[in-house]
Amino acid sequence: MCRHQPPCPGADHPGSHPAVVVSAHPEQGWSLLCDGTIVFDDTGELLPDGRTVSPHRPPAAAVRVAVSPPRR
Repeated sequence: MCRHQPPCPGADHPGSHPAVVVSAHPEQGWSLLCDGTIVFDDTGELLPDGRTVSPHRPPAAAVRVAVSPPRR
């Protein structure tokens, strides 16, 4: 499926995804990568062979949001 050079490693390659987005559908919350993987906005994945990867984002309690003090 990957047509650029050099081609990306397969979806079963360990490590981060070097694959590029070939079709984005942000309104539906998913994108298709050139290695055939579908990645979802919640960080879950559907691999080309049908296996799934559970979302792996940090729990909301672990995420800190900086809040600016009110202006006077």
